[in-house]
Amino acid sequence: MMNNPDSPVPDPAETIKVLSLMGNFAPMLMLRGDADGYGARWSVQGHPVEPAIARYLMELEYVVDAGATEMGARRLTLTESGVRFRTDGMRWWSDLSRWQKLKVRIFG
Repeated sequence: MMNNPDSPVPDPAETIKVLSLMGNFAPMLMLRGDADGYGARWSVQGHPVEPAIARYLMELEYVVDAGATEMGARRLTLTESGVRFRTDGMRWWSDLSRWQKLKVRIFG
């Protein structure tokens, strides 16, 4: 999967799942939770996003803050480079054999 060699993609299979759930229009929601002792949490269409994946996407600027929801969660949407990363990742995933996909899911 295309990525920054200094920053390997965390859990590639799960990252692809998150990116596919986002598509072109569904934002990732960042729920701040410092007051409740849990820290920030992320989700896409109700699916929880691992903190390492969310941080990776933010640090490499594949997502950008698009403002708050009515409930105060932050909406993170794909940037142009994020859309390219998603497209490249989806292509990479679809080119893998079933055996290769299983290995990626098990070993990362």
